Amino acid sequence: MRNAALVLGLIGGIMGIIVGLVGYGYAEVSERHGEIAEIFGVLDNPGFIRTASFLAPLLAIAGGAMAKVRALWGGILMLVACALFYAAFGFNVGTMFPIGFVGLGGVLAIAAGKPDEPRAHF
Repeated sequence: MRNAALVLGLIGGIMGIIVGLVGYGYAEVSERHGEIAEIFGVLDNPGFIRTASFLAPLLAIAGGAMAKVRALWGGILMLVACALFYAAFGFNVGTMFPIGFVGLGGVLAIAAGKPDEPRAHF
């Protein structure tokens, strides 16, 4: 379960980098060029979008990397990343796989308490 959490966290984080680049880029472009924001829509909170675009993939990759040794911490980081992806971008065609992979990786990491290591984190 820890290996699956590691792989899911890393893959979800790498996919999340693409989502984060698009989100951060749109927040910057829409703020600097008002005509683009008029055409495609104005963001309610571009600061939150920028922050989540950076932190969510970072937390997903870090949580995936930690899942093998520190499953509880890695799982919590991946679930926080999943929540950030959902809060910032919603659930749509661009975010369904990062949210799904990172969320499932977080659940698997937290569930991998006793079977994989002699000293459980619970």
